[in-house]
Amino acid sequence: MAPSTPENGLDKAAFKDLVATFGFQMTPQDEADYFALVKGMEDEVHEVETLPAYIDPRLVPSVATPVSARTYSVPDKSDNPLNAWSHRFTLKDDAAVATGILAGRTVALKDNISVAGIPLTLGTHPYQLSTSPDMPYPVPSIDAPIVTRLVESGGVILGTSTCENYCMSGLSDTSATGPVENPWLKGYAAGGSSSGSGALLAISAVKKWHQKRSLPLDEGQLAEGVDLAIGCDQGGSIRFPVAYSGVYGLKPTHGLVPYTGIGSLHPICDYAGPMATSISDVALLLSAIAGYDGIDPRATPETPLRKNVPAYHTLLEAAIAEKQASGGWTPTTAGKGLRVGLLKEGLALPKLDPNVAAVVRAAAAKFERLGATVVDVSAPLHSKGGAIWTATMRGAAADVFLASKAPDLPAFTTTEVAAPALTQEWFDIMTKSSPMVVTAALGSAYMSDTARFPHRYRSKAMAHLAQLRAAYDAILADVDVLLLPVTPSVGPPHTIKAAGETGNVSALAMYELNLGVSDNTAPFNVTGHPALAMPGGWAPAATSEGSGESKKLPVGIQLVGKHHDEVGVLLAASIWEVAGLGLDEE
Repeated sequence: MAPSTPENGLDKAAFKDLVATFGFQMTPQDEADYFALVKGMEDEVHEVETLPAYIDPRLVPSVATPVSARTYSVPDKSDNPLNAWSHRFTLKDDAAVATGILAGRTVALKDNISVAGIPLTLGTHPYQLSTSPDMPYPVPSIDAPIVTRLVESGGVILGTSTCENYCMSGLSDTSATGPVENPWLKGYAAGGSSSGSGALLAISAVKKWHQKRSLPLDEGQLAEGVDLAIGCDQGGSIRFPVAYSGVYGLKPTHGLVPYTGIGSLHPICDYAGPMATSISDVALLLSAIAGYDGIDPRATPETPLRKNVPAYHTLLEAAIAEKQASGGWTPTTAGKGLRVGLLKEGLALPKLDPNVAAVVRAAAAKFERLGATVVDVSAPLHSKGGAIWTATMRGAAADVFLASKAPDLPAFTTTEVAAPALTQEWFDIMTKSSPMVVTAALGSAYMSDTARFPHRYRSKAMAHLAQLRAAYDAILADVDVLLLPVTPSVGPPHTIKAAGETGNVSALAMYELNLGVSDNTAPFNVTGHPALAMPGGWAPAATSEGSGESKKLPVGIQLVGKHHDEVGVLLAASIWEVAGLGLDEE
């Protein structure tokens, strides 16, 4: 193996400095021996670095649309009035469209998912991620497994959807391209960080809602949407957009859907999942994308192999059909046998809008009218869930989402995404665009200092994570699902009116607005429970500056179930809708 040189590797002076940081006293022989051993480690690292790049065969791009034939465009504002599209392209397999379970349904992918030949932006600014001075954004050479599965299932991928800056916002105004608009009310948050995916789905929901009521609608302000979408969720980033935009989204059980080839915050909280305009479509899309890919370390022994993945949509249909056959699918009988736990702490958020609380309590009452048993349940540690989320991973999160650090277990992490240079220019840009990213960088640097935070801090946090998981499990042993709000309010007005223009809003206020919405969502990211967000009703929107009459926006309700009981969660949601859709509750 080729030895390192003093210019680019360890020399004896640098080794002496290293030893001094430990305070070790060494004999000349020990010093020589340990220098040779550490230098040998360095040489082996450099040896591996010189090997040719390797792509796992399971990540080779889909041949249905070869990379050479993948053309893309950045949509014009007139074709993208909600700023919900990042890049437009078409990826499909005509044979699969004719036979697959998705049968030509159109799909949008959050722009943190690798698609070979298509720029990957992570919602941030040009040249922050790219390893090439000639390329504003990195262009992956792999298809994430979730992409291949969508194409093999007959889906037609129409592009990537706008996501928030480094996926670090629960609202929708931090993307480098500017705010993503709520399709129900322009100037208001569509929810993040899968903001574009939620908005593109809601376009058809808005159109149908207005058509059903013969209400006027300027469809030119919405443009083209999609049937289905993929979101990613580290603290609520599937559930926020669907709650704010009045559609449906599932954060599956941890590891059920492979996260390989997707921009990560931290493996402990990463999820990819289905977003749709109905419960049945959520189940259908989950069937298309679930199952261990043989690579993702987030999978557990309970995660089914791809060939053993249940047909969630078929199981849901069968469960409904069984109830229908016995006459138990009516607005007064559909809920019989179902037990729902109304989570006390979920309704005790200090900033919970009373109108949102009223919608959730009305949802509980609706379950009771359907014949379900609703009981008040309590998990006191739920109120510490956000702190547990922070303590388990914040020390390493910036290394993962800014520098693409690979998981500590075997995995495949792209080497095509560069870490940004954390310069003054970077700080100035990100403070205007997303103070959450700067906070993560500073916080991770501070919390990763083991002199201040020995590893026992995280070890204790992991123990309390297990305690929180056990607390939910204990409740779910007695009830089928937990019911609680998704967000503390409906979508608020945009703070950032255009890309990078924060006005007079402080970094602290921006952080609290964007990440202060996750108290009821982030706990389930670290405990791994499946959580569905769906429309539950309406509440008044906060009046934005200079606006006139108050308008309403959708309120999301959340159903949480046992690990790997996605069908049970989807069935409970379907039961609730027997008595009418949430957005019918006007």
